[in-house]
Amino acid sequence: MRPDKKAIVDEVWDDARIEGFLHKPSLGEGEDPDYSILVYAYRSMRVDDFARFLPMFLASGKRIDARGKDGKSLRELLAEHRHGQPFIEVLNAVS
Repeated sequence: MRPDKKAIVDEVWDDARIEGFLHKPSLGEGEDPDYSILVYAYRSMRVDDFARFLPMFLASGKRIDARGKDGKSLRELLAEHRHGQPFIEVLNAVS
């Protein structure tokens, strides 16, 4: 983190803020919109907020198994991340 950037802790994530992620744009041309939304949520949310987000995501008819342009699912992407395991557990619990 840059020295001039303050860490934000205990930030409030109400349902409206979490639900707002359902309307995020695609990460790029040709990228699956559902995959993009999942990646945005993972990058932005704490695991507890992500767990609250996933039922909203699924209820809106979006696909949890969507794949990025590289052919990877969010689970596969998370498996490569040092702190991805708790998010994988949340994904496994809802699917």
